[in-house]
Amino acid sequence: MYFKSRVEAGQKLAEQIARKYAGKPCAVVGLSDGGVMVGAQIAIALHSVLTMLMSEPIELPREPAAIGGISQDGSFSYNAQYSPGELEDLLAEYHGFIEQEKLQRIQEMHRLVGHGGSLIRKDLLRDHTVILVSDGLSSGFSLDVAAEFLKPINVARLVVATPLASVQAVDRMHILADEIYCLSVVEDYITTDHYYDTQDVPSHELVVKTVDQIVSHWK
Repeated sequence: MYFKSRVEAGQKLAEQIARKYAGKPCAVVGLSDGGVMVGAQIAIALHSVLTMLMSEPIELPREPAAIGGISQDGSFSYNAQYSPGELEDLLAEYHGFIEQEKLQRIQEMHRLVGHGGSLIRKDLLRDHTVILVSDGLSSGFSLDVAAEFLKPINVARLVVATPLASVQAVDRMHILADEIYCLSVVEDYITTDHYYDTQDVPSHELVVKTVDQIVSHWK
């Protein structure tokens, strides 16, 4: 399935989600810039807060996939694509490098948000239905990072919403989420941009600034 834009895809998801969650305490969490564009339509339909969980991959030299991902509060999750044995070997070789990369990625995210800023507040998620939104999931990696961030927070329900996802990502969604909304399952996932006619994602800086203002003024 292809979409005209992320706004259109978000509207289609919002129509489905609002049937069940309109009027209930919800919080929409974008997992990327594109996820914020999709999630904004859901937040509008639900009259809920729109937040963003910033995260960065930790990549190793000569490895095809990131070993893990870290969110803006320092929560870290290993990539489930690696077996325990593979992770053990990589950690033995790259422990110092990984720790250095973690610090660097956190510093970069903090600089982007600004001193004292926060794109996501845990008090806005507590006891709410949390809706994690992506504009496309080629794997379940970003969901693992989000799940690690949410572990200490008592959320009422965890929902994942995305216009499209790979088979692997759908499998991961079924493990992590209480409920999923996915408009299209893609067997041979290319790139997320490929499935949108219009690339309607603003600059990362503008997305961060907009979401930070929303979170800061949410009552």
